[in-house]
Amino acid sequence: MFGKPRLIYCLFLILTLISGAALALWAPAWLWIWWVLPTLAVVGAWDLRSRHNVLRNYPILGHLRFMLEFVRPELRQYFFESETSGRPFSREQRNLINARADGNPDTSPFGTRRDMEDIGFDFVLHSMAPKEVDSRHARILIGGPQCTQPYDSSRLNISAMSFGSLSGNAVAAMNKGAKLGNFAQDTGEGAISPYHRKHGGDIVWEIASAYFGCRHKDGSFNPEEFKKKACTEQVKMIEIKISQGAKPGHGGLLPGSKVNQEIADTREIEVGKDCASPASHPEFDTPIELLEFVARLRELCGGKPVGFKLCLGKRAEFMSVCKAMLETGILPDFITVDGAEGGTGAAPAEFSNFIGTYINEALPFVHNCLVGIGKRNDIVVIASGKVALGFDMVEKLALGADMCNAARPFMFSVGCIQAQRCHTNKCPTGVTSQDPARTRSLDVNIKALRVRNYHDATIRSFLDIVGTLGLESPDELIPEYVFHRTMPGPASPYDAFYPKVETGDFLRDAIPEEYAQDWQRASANRF
Repeated sequence: MFGKPRLIYCLFLILTLISGAALALWAPAWLWIWWVLPTLAVVGAWDLRSRHNVLRNYPILGHLRFMLEFVRPELRQYFFESETSGRPFSREQRNLINARADGNPDTSPFGTRRDMEDIGFDFVLHSMAPKEVDSRHARILIGGPQCTQPYDSSRLNISAMSFGSLSGNAVAAMNKGAKLGNFAQDTGEGAISPYHRKHGGDIVWEIASAYFGCRHKDGSFNPEEFKKKACTEQVKMIEIKISQGAKPGHGGLLPGSKVNQEIADTREIEVGKDCASPASHPEFDTPIELLEFVARLRELCGGKPVGFKLCLGKRAEFMSVCKAMLETGILPDFITVDGAEGGTGAAPAEFSNFIGTYINEALPFVHNCLVGIGKRNDIVVIASGKVALGFDMVEKLALGADMCNAARPFMFSVGCIQAQRCHTNKCPTGVTSQDPARTRSLDVNIKALRVRNYHDATIRSFLDIVGTLGLESPDELIPEYVFHRTMPGPASPYDAFYPKVETGDFLRDAIPEEYAQDWQRASANRF
């Protein structure tokens, strides 16, 4: 039996074909526009055989649904999204980043748009005696007692983003901006590309499980190639990627549509094929072996700072690494803590949504563990996870970090509009696309200035807020300075949510009850 929509459509199809034939035979040329009706009739006939239920039941009209769905993100972003409701970054954040990147004032009129009574709201309390923070506190020295070439780093650097995930022009613009602003760019796991080298900006070389840029043909680590590249002047630090916040426990993924010849040459892989990294490193299986790999890389690179990046997962496993530090005496020079809210070019949705620890919970735990084993002063902790503004930096340093990395805010500074098409190779601004027709719109020189401007303005904001708290240095920030509202009513400082740990507590069995079970379970010989 025909449903009513189909019966009406069939009648429409017959009448359209008859009228179309009549027009073709007798009508003047200007009436041939009516041939649009037979065209629609053909579309409708095709729809009746479609695999989509909507099109089969509502031929022609059903396409309107898919058209609206296609432009829904743009309609929501441009017309219906409030200043503070957008995700992952709100319009308010994006506008502020762009204003700073353009060198414009970042002031706003009339008052805050945020609901200060909302659950989850964070804020700090100012002092009646604010201080002027010296600009020298915008930098920090990275390198522990086992490092012979420490790095004088900015407190804010460009987080890991690979060539492949980003276009060559985007990478080059960020590197030139880093050179202009005297800060560093993390290569991401996709190896050191010509675009990282082009302008001479400082580089943090990230080494992940596939060892792109320093691998044998079978994918194993190639120490000779690593040494040759790591000892160049431009490479300032080496970061071992254990896990990434947006997809912890899952290897990196670059869709084959983005793997052109240039990327294939840089990563030493095949053109046009999906590039998937293993979930774990072939070079180590235990915490002790991880630290031995740290020591090996530090020796190969001539004593430059070597550390590792992870999204905090099972807490006993991080404590296992702490026990391995005590057992081997090998220390990383830095640990980058990536939050589960971090970004990515492509990741399984459930990994991004449900796996890993939020940065504001991970930082106090990592900090307390390092304090507990008496090694906190020897290891720099870097926070990486939705750091966009000066306040974000203040909050992360108060919770246990020494400095911060940012990724997506620097993408905004080179033109990203949060279209969220990164994995399709059809980024409308050319930031994450490998399509030359799209990437040529990104002017490296102009965007490099925006990168530099955003960095400098955010650092100024960060130091300004530190001084507003009555502090003379960011090193004085502690959890009690940041308040968090967990329920309607008065907020509590962050130190109320986490146990207090004194230096060396874990060594004298003064372990807080919240940590005791994980510490007992931890072992230097296994994760």
